[in-house]
Amino acid sequence: MEPVIQLDGITKTFKVLNRKTGMKGAVMDLFSRDYKEVCAVDHVTMSIQQGEMVGYLGPNGAGKSTTIKMMTGILEPTSGKVIVNGRIPYKNRTKNAQNIGVVFGQRTQLWWALPVIESFNILKEIYCVPDDLYKKNMAMFNDLVGVGDLYSKTVRQMSLGQRTLCDILAAFLHDPSVVFMDEPTIGLDVSMKSKIRYLVSELNKEKGTTIVLTTHDMGDVEALAKRIVIIDHGKMIYDDDINHLKSFFGAYRTIMITPDGEDVSDELAKECQTGIRDIIPEAKNVHVTVDEHSLAILVPEDEVSFVEVLQVAQEFRPLKDIQIKEISTETIIRKIYEGEAKDKNETVATPAATNGNESEA
Repeated sequence: MEPVIQLDGITKTFKVLNRKTGMKGAVMDLFSRDYKEVCAVDHVTMSIQQGEMVGYLGPNGAGKSTTIKMMTGILEPTSGKVIVNGRIPYKNRTKNAQNIGVVFGQRTQLWWALPVIESFNILKEIYCVPDDLYKKNMAMFNDLVGVGDLYSKTVRQMSLGQRTLCDILAAFLHDPSVVFMDEPTIGLDVSMKSKIRYLVSELNKEKGTTIVLTTHDMGDVEALAKRIVIIDHGKMIYDDDINHLKSFFGAYRTIMITPDGEDVSDELAKECQTGIRDIIPEAKNVHVTVDEHSLAILVPEDEVSFVEVLQVAQEFRPLKDIQIKEISTETIIRKIYEGEAKDKNETVATPAATNGNESEA
């Protein structure tokens, strides 16, 4: 089966003016040709099959939005090839737009002063949605999340959560084969996030829509994306399913200890960390931090025996409680962003993607 999205070594560079300071510098900049090249995306290769939900992650400035803009046809790559739905997006922007949907966080595609049902009617005409498909989709939307009461509201009267919900429905209204979602749950409360995750998951199951999700909310990733692609400084450093993320970064577990009758503080955490490192020479990368009323001891099991650290922790103070936790996906992502994955590997290898292809970091 041909992938619905194919990126083959795409690179995007921008020319940025080396600006000078002061009023004189501002005038000189008007005539300056002193530019530098900045590489936003650096030889990214991946393929996405129909119906996949992919979390496209990376720190701010990593190149996520630039990649999305190339896939939607807004930007032309400097080099490499982009194919979406069998087309080159920037050469066929109109046809490409007819087969994709977009959701950009707090930027609405709905008409601000119109009732939301009128926005949907306008989008129906723009995308030439047949009457029977329109009625079917509207009925399905109402069955999934009960939005019928919102249709008579103007967009400006809606809360952020209601507006985001309607923006997502608008993106799926014309049955696109691909939907790009950029921070869809940013700024929303827990209840609305759960509702939106359920909606996106059900629409993916019902319609087989390919979804590319960029977000900093690990709750979105764990609820929706089975496959994760991580980009940093323009380079792809990970492409595999979410379950292999822990083995890629390393084997970690956290010991949560609650001292009996003693307040937990940063000083106590530092004392515990120093004590563990003094007793166990291999424990130089064991970190102890404060987590509410407990001490969290992060143990890299490929470097030091988890059992040894546990024994020292039990002898550190009289304990009220002790728990063992696997490292969370959010912690792993944070450590990758901070460069600790690169510190552990001279070359950060990109595992084989779930579709069986291999990508180079």
